[in-house]
Amino acid sequence: MDEQGTRKDVINEKFPVRTLGVLGFQHVLVMYSGAVIVPLILGSAIDLSAGDIAFLISADLFTCGIATLIQVVGFGKFIGIKLPILMGAAIITLPAMIMIAGKDGLPTMYGSILISGMFIFFLSFYVDKIIKYFPKIVSGCLVTIVGLSLTPIALEDIAGGEGSASFGNPQNFLLAIIVLLMILFINRFFKGFMKAVAILVGLIFGTIIGGFMGMVDFSAVSEAAWFRIITPFHFGAPQFSLTGAVTMSIFATVAIVESVGMYRLVEDLTESQITTKDISKGVRAEGLAQTLGAVFNGFPYVTFSENAGIMSITGVKSRYVIISASFFLILLGVVPKFSALATIIPSPVLGGAMLALFGTIGATGIKMIGETDLSQTNNLLIVACSLGSGLGVESVAGLFDKMPELVTLLFGNGIFTGTLVAILLNLLFNYQDIKQERDDQKQTVVENVSTT
Repeated sequence: MDEQGTRKDVINEKFPVRTLGVLGFQHVLVMYSGAVIVPLILGSAIDLSAGDIAFLISADLFTCGIATLIQVVGFGKFIGIKLPILMGAAIITLPAMIMIAGKDGLPTMYGSILISGMFIFFLSFYVDKIIKYFPKIVSGCLVTIVGLSLTPIALEDIAGGEGSASFGNPQNFLLAIIVLLMILFINRFFKGFMKAVAILVGLIFGTIIGGFMGMVDFSAVSEAAWFRIITPFHFGAPQFSLTGAVTMSIFATVAIVESVGMYRLVEDLTESQITTKDISKGVRAEGLAQTLGAVFNGFPYVTFSENAGIMSITGVKSRYVIISASFFLILLGVVPKFSALATIIPSPVLGGAMLALFGTIGATGIKMIGETDLSQTNNLLIVACSLGSGLGVESVAGLFDKMPELVTLLFGNGIFTGTLVAILLNLLFNYQDIKQERDDQKQTVVENVSTT
């Protein structure tokens, strides 16, 4: 079967409505904690009221669903990559949002997000000039750093969740191990539908066990409202700051670089063949999603890595499943009672599942790196320095605290640092290959024009 046939069969695989609902809801449960962590941390950092934080969570889920539909279904002929990709709030932009909102307020933060969304949309038209700086070795380093740098989040949840009174309690570790073993057991001894919903079964089973251990609290469900309208510009008309707009645009660009790495990961998982034009359409969708985030009181939205991990584990790679998940997200956004249900899942249960997912992403990045020629010392050095710097800065607190604020924000992020090192070293060692590829592309254009 050719590549296009494989892409069509895998990405456009259809399921009965009931199956789609179960598979889609599995994606929502896995990404839920990662999605709501942004409004929770932001709200806490700038001292928002509980009501405002609850509204931010609803707005976030609602806009996640719309952004995902734009990316997966497409909007016209030029927006949306149409791969099985689920969009979520970009955690990498959180430091910039806290800085801007804490100094100038939420309206200025949303004004900065609005500008950054427009900037990313504009940048999408020049992806062909940028993408050559992200060959397999750079993308592989990026994906590896993303996966491995996320594992501390899973470990914190396994221990009970950051700030939890029961943090480090042995029963938290026991529950997380039960969930992880359940997921591994299903993947080892089951096939078909049961294997496809291994993560969901692990989450449900773990929550039931957690309930018997006294770790499930239904109060959030009983207190939540049944319906909430997501009103645009809930916190006031956007205001603009040059510093805020520039800072947010830089962080949004870093987030897009991470997304391009995820595109390559999904391309690899689905055995697809995406072109530079496809990547441009995906980046354009993310620019539009960020603009929508500013309008609907959300955040910058990018490709979520957790859901790529689900596809790798379950083998289900249909974009119709992601479309199903997007409708669940919209529903959760306007019906807080339903969204509160996902909050009853104990942190150790989520941690056990996320450990498998994040580890899978990191391993896939290593696989991508392995497809390059590591017998060449130059390539080996690129990988060594990129992974060393990217994972290293994440493990040393306060490393850049004496630097200017923007430098601290950027280089204190392992994904930014590791990716930048990989790009610069690839230019240093493989510049001739990049130049030759660019010359070949120019020659192809000239030949096509001559033929015409």
